[in-house]
Amino acid sequence: MSHDAQKASGASHSSFKGYATGFLLSVVLTIISFALVMDGTLSHTVIMVGIILAAVVQLMVQMHYFLHLDGSSAQRWNVMALLYTLLIVAILIGGTVWIMVNTQQHMMGSAMSMAH
Repeated sequence: MSHDAQKASGASHSSFKGYATGFLLSVVLTIISFALVMDGTLSHTVIMVGIILAAVVQLMVQMHYFLHLDGSSAQRWNVMALLYTLLIVAILIGGTVWIMVNTQQHMMGSAMSMAH
């Protein structure tokens, strides 16, 4: 595939330096998360916030360095497809949690009324 064909199709490539940078950043973020958990001196809330922040940054690093998603016009359709996928996943997870919580509340309500 020629360079022009790659640009037209939205395909992208990177150099060894780009892949190495992405890999090193991913390793550092993983070590940070591991260190937060193993340290044991921080509160549970601080650990959770730190892990979530490291996960979000790692997601961004991997999308940029490995999937080559950025704000360029060539990647706009790929980014839109990713955002649509994330929306569908959020709806599925949110709906599942909503159904499970609602079911638990109704089950607990019937168990309480049967006890009396």
